[in-house]
Parts: sequence; structure tokens; C-alpha cells
Amino acid sequence: MRKALVVGIDYYENVTPLHGCVNDAYAVNSVLERHADGTLNFANPKLLTGTGPDSLVDRVALKTAVRELFTGDAEIALFYFSGHGYLEDTGGYLCASDAQSGDDGLSLNEVMTLANQSPATNKVIILDSCHSGAAANTAVGGQQADIRDGVTILSASTAEQYALASGGSGVFTNLLVDALNGAAANLVGDITPGSVYAHVDQSLGPWQQRPVFKTNVKSFVSLRRTAPPIALSELQQLTEIFPSADYQLPLDPSYEPDRSREQLENPDIPDPDPVKNATFEVLQRYVKVNLVRPVGAAHMYFAAMESKACELTVLGEHYWKLVKQSRI
Repeated sequence: MRKALVVGIDYYENVTPLHGCVNDAYAVNSVLERHADGTLNFANPKLLTGTGPDSLVDRVALKTAVRELFTGDAEIALFYFSGHGYLEDTGGYLCASDAQSGDDGLSLNEVMTLANQSPATNKVIILDSCHSGAAANTAVGGQQADIRDGVTILSASTAEQYALASGGSGVFTNLLVDALNGAAANLVGDITPGSVYAHVDQSLGPWQQRPVFKTNVKSFVSLRRTAPPIALSELQQLTEIFPSADYQLPLDPSYEPDRSREQLENPDIPDPDPVKNATFEVLQRYVKVNLVRPVGAAHMYFAAMESKACELTVLGEHYWKLVKQSRI
């Protein structure tokens, strides 16, 4: 079972309202609900939105929903929040619609206590709010984190920073949704908290808000599956085509199916070999995903026609080892 609580609050009774948090919540809810192939991922995520006086998310409702999320067994329990955040010397807070002073919101310490005590195998907390990097920080010094086994935190900014918006969407959430839509997928189509953070981190410059990633897990859980850039069956051929990770596969013109008229008339150039042509098609797809590179040539076509070779890239060696160890 995979559970998700998605919260977006634009309406605040006593503090400055926000714009775009509710839209961000809907975007996250939509991308989490199903995998790219349409199969269910987080079935029926719980969506709480504060849009106005008749539709608000007060502190009691927010805490109750977080408590329910982290109650009971689950493969993964994911909490996403977009709204105001507040920080003082005793810790950080997520501001509900009825917040008046900020420190009357839902304490990040309470969120962490509920997550740390949860029997769910994986607990993922994603926060797009100001000062959200304070999650799991101790009050003393604010640097030491209390994160129990199976907990991962991904926040839009450090404890000292504001979370920015652009074009009616949070900068962080916009990158998060891109990542979940496939920008952070690995070659088997899995999107993990670590790959999401890497995508967000690489997309933000050193002078912009800096995302924060904290985790205590033995292995990353997949948050969503998308269409892999290469078929699994072809990925598993790595160890068949390359008998060792450092092997240089010798090529010759019979691998390349295309010929110019001059080449067709040249008796020194062998005819295309259908078996080698099929292998060469797979090699070309490896090149597109940075698994293979030609040796001594700028392009695989020239590597074949000039009887050069090709070899695995560092990434290719990594996936070769995964296939060899039957891990994919």
C-alpha cells in the first residue's frame, strides 16, 4: 500500500495569502496518482486545499491528516506541503489557514515525531515552504538532525531561506513535478527521492534557494515509474554484447546497414550482416543513453566503416555490473 497526503494552502485568515500553492498541490497529486503507463501508484491520494473562508485547512485538520498518514503499515507514506512556513529559535512550523503568529502552526518537530514513529517502511516528507530546511533539526544549534530509519526529507530551501515562486508555481514544486514526470528517471524508469533531489539541485544555481535533502534509508524507494529510455530486454544484453566491463568491441563495415553507391561498388567493403546489424541497432540506442561510445571515431557509423571499436562508458560499466549481478 502506498499512501500520500498532499496539502496546498493559499488562503490564510490572519496572515498574507499566497497564490499558487493550491495549484501546486493539484499538480503533485495528479502526477503521484498514477505511473506513466496509467497504472495506479498512490491510489486516491488525500488532497487538502485551503482556497477560501469556506475551504480552509486549519491546524487541527492538518495535524489529524498527518497523523492518519503515518498511522498503519504501508510500503510508503508520503507527505507534501505547500504553504507558509515559519521559523523561530524553538524550531520550524507549517502554517495552517488559521495561523496568527506562525508558531501556532503545525510544528515540524511534531511532523518528525509522527514520521519517526510510523510503522510505514518508507516515510517521505516533501516541503515547499519557507524555512522548510529546518525539518528534523534539533533546537540546540539547529544543525543536528533526528531522522529515524526509513525517513527521507526533501525541502525547497534551507532553514534560513524563503521558498520562491515564479509564474504562479513554486520554483521547487515546478522542478519536483518535472522530476516525477520523468526528468529524474533512471534507465529502468524508476524515480527515487535521491534522483528527484539531484534534478532539483542541478536546476538551481548557487545563488538561488538551495534545496535540502536528509535521509536515513538503506535503499531508495521508487516514487513513480515512467517509460524507460531503453527497453529492459536490451539493457540486459549488455553482458552478452560486452563479455567484460572493459571490453572493446571490434567493429567492421558489416555492422553498418547503410551504403552509398560508391561503397556498394567497392569490393573491399563487406556486405551488411543482418545479425551484426541487429546488434548495431542496440549499440546505437546504448549511445543515445550514454552507455556506449565509439573508440577512435566521432560517430558509431565511422567506427564501423573504419573498423574501429566501441566501449562502455562509466555509466555503461555501472549498468553492466547491475545486469551481471542480476539486479536488473
